[in-house]
Amino acid sequence: MKTNIKLLMTGSALALAALGATPVLAVGTDAGSTITNNVSVGYNVGGVAQTAINASNAIIVDRKINLTVAEVGSVTTTVAPGQLAAVTTFTVTNTSNATLDFGLSVAEITGGTAAHGGTDNFNAAAAPQVFVDSNGNGTYEAGTDLATFMDEILEDGVRTVFVVANIPVGQANASVAEVNLIAQARDSGVVGTQGAVSAETAGANTAGVDTVFADIAGSATGDIARDGRHSDDDDYTVLAAQLTVAKQSRVISDPFNGTTNPKLIPGAVVEYCIVVTNASGGGAADSVAISDTLPTQTVGLVGFGPFLSGTYTGVAPTGTCNADGTSTPGALAGNVVSGNLGTIATGTSRTLYFRATIQ
Repeated sequence: MKTNIKLLMTGSALALAALGATPVLAVGTDAGSTITNNVSVGYNVGGVAQTAINASNAIIVDRKINLTVAEVGSVTTTVAPGQLAAVTTFTVTNTSNATLDFGLSVAEITGGTAAHGGTDNFNAAAAPQVFVDSNGNGTYEAGTDLATFMDEILEDGVRTVFVVANIPVGQANASVAEVNLIAQARDSGVVGTQGAVSAETAGANTAGVDTVFADIAGSATGDIARDGRHSDDDDYTVLAAQLTVAKQSRVISDPFNGTTNPKLIPGAVVEYCIVVTNASGGGAADSVAISDTLPTQTVGLVGFGPFLSGTYTGVAPTGTCNADGTSTPGALAGNVVSGNLGTIATGTSRTLYFRATIQ
């Protein structure tokens, strides 16, 4: 008996496991499916069984249109002023009970609170573009992701969609621009062709396949519940390079003490170090140019630099200017010292250093 009970329990467990493994679709019965209900009535006459009589009823499942647009991630997209092809990423899910196309568009707000805080205060340099992830790798590829609408998306189908925008030049640090991705249900049927905008059936239920909108309101202005659309928002936040500059000096020699405990007297040689630091975390600063006009009490020392792009140890202006710069293409013309430090990466410093004589 115990063995029989054990076997029975094992069999029941397997049956439950198999039941639990059956996938449950979110969309329900497919639109256009026919549900047939048959009834049979048996009866007797004078104690004699008669042939049962039968009836049936068939209904056609209507189309419930629902969709979900969702931002990928939960933080703002950081960008630099003038950045091209800045990307925010979304998913669009077909939670309808029918295959659909989806039209895609982008809306930008003017003012108001952006998706991740801050006040929207600028728009993209041109209208943002929308592209569907063609190979499913989740990364925007300019030459690969070319589709601008979602084509023949099955029930429960999910696609990644990219909003691509150019950031205007000159945007201040911490400026914010919100974008809303809007997906709109469209009728499917022809591969590679965007179908007509889906329409909800008005009036009473018909014998054919009717359409009911079941979407909730989205983030975009005017995206209300049950309009066959859904939207979500993301934002771009400008994190520009923020440079600081410091200038320090040290006496190298004087005419009487030489290099031993020299003093800042006429004829002394002074070494100046200009330190430019990019500590903002907002990306690299490019084409960093320096122009330093010497005071009338000093004369630039010909034959020593100016040296460019040296490194710096410590925090300016109390650290050390390392003697590892290059003299090309620094220049000393009259009383003006100049040079280009090129690109200064986030979290680094670069120097221009030179020597002058006190008159």
